[in-house]
Amino acid sequence: MNLLEELAAAKLARDPAAMAALFPYARYLGLGARLDEAGLVTVLRHDPTHIGNPVLPALHGGVVGAALETAALFHLMWAGDSARLPKIVTITFEYLRSARPRDLFARAEVTKQGRRVAHVSVAAWQDEPARPVAAAHGVFLLT
Repeated sequence: MNLLEELAAAKLARDPAAMAALFPYARYLGLGARLDEAGLVTVLRHDPTHIGNPVLPALHGGVVGAALETAALFHLMWAGDSARLPKIVTITFEYLRSARPRDLFARAEVTKQGRRVAHVSVAAWQDEPARPVAAAHGVFLLT
């Protein structure tokens, strides 16, 4: 079974954790996915190797950025019906406050979608969704 077939099987089973497990990069970082009442949530599990500033301590910005980017990709794959995986055209990150050494959660939303590209906004939080630690805005190629 190829990746797209496994992705389709995970979507059919409504198992976002199985979808996340298909991607080695996500497994390496400790990224997973789950469903809640508002939709798909990407979860970055706390790992001491993710600390970028041990004085604060705070998560490394690259790890936070990777979680935001992956959340956008997971959302597009989960919600879409494309026969191909989305590809990044551009992505911009906004670091709003220090991300503490604990689990990070991210939710993506498609703000505009055409036949070929999708614009996606992502917010990441730790304690409560109303207090995001970072955000991202990306454009993804769908075809």
